[in-house]
Amino acid sequence: MGPVSADLPVIDLASADVGAATKSIHQPLVDYGFFYVINHGIDDALMKSVYAESKKFFEQTMEEKMALEKNSSHRGYIRPDFEGFEADAGGKGDLLECFHIGSTVDSDSKDDANQETSKRIMSLIALSLDLDAEFFQPDRPETILRPIHYSGRAVESKYGSDHGANAHTDYGMLTLLSTDGTPGLQICRDKDRRPQIWEDVHHIDGAFVVNIGDLLERWTNNVYRSTLHRVLMVGKERYSMAFFVWPSRDTMVKCIETCSSEANPPRSPSSIYIIFNVFGLIFYLMPLKINGNLFRYPPIRSDEYLEQRLTSTY
Repeated sequence: MGPVSADLPVIDLASADVGAATKSIHQPLVDYGFFYVINHGIDDALMKSVYAESKKFFEQTMEEKMALEKNSSHRGYIRPDFEGFEADAGGKGDLLECFHIGSTVDSDSKDDANQETSKRIMSLIALSLDLDAEFFQPDRPETILRPIHYSGRAVESKYGSDHGANAHTDYGMLTLLSTDGTPGLQICRDKDRRPQIWEDVHHIDGAFVVNIGDLLERWTNNVYRSTLHRVLMVGKERYSMAFFVWPSRDTMVKCIETCSSEANPPRSPSSIYIIFNVFGLIFYLMPLKINGNLFRYPPIRSDEYLEQRLTSTY
């Protein structure tokens, strides 16, 4: 059976009924980790201009693009077959090419349209968790704007990948995605199920696709979901724009109180076990407990977590 269509809700950011918007955002983040937003405040003419500049850049020769190759700060051009997220695929490289345009420590992005939109979304997410609306509003967030180009044709890959973007979850707090309307984006709600079931995410004119990343999943104690997704090659050229949002670099990420209870104690994808080495034999005992609680998802600074994930990718 082929992929089914994901039934994602549409959140109107211009709605005066904040309570209704807050309520409507909760269940999708539990079930999917994905939703659409409309009336986001980013002008259509601006988006067309950004897409035009993106197309102009990617139409250059590889030599010209590689002159701006990604640097040690993870800013710049990333060639096809360089990234590879899908461990089960033997490290196959993605067939996309992209360019990272990132904020710096000294930048002031408070007037940036994408930043303002992401702040409105994060306010709704905070309210949906019974937190203050400003809970996720950092003074100096880390952001990356990522124009992406998929050639639409299979290119020779040293790992034999057939995906524009292999199955992966995003690292950070929030992702806003704009596309040119070309299909290919799919999500998998249950990554451990075999066979995996993939659902198509269709384009809606004027809407952004929004999803949360692993850092917010961790922050919410797995209450909200960072969902596996991929982009298939569909035989047609495809352009998109992803905007990634992280907290301030020094933000300490730890389990949110409203996301922890006796029924849902602080957790992690894999427990930390006490390990003994006796005469060369390794023994794994019960999960480590502190004050009667499982020691999982230890607090971590945002910048440390980001560096760990970027290092594992590149």
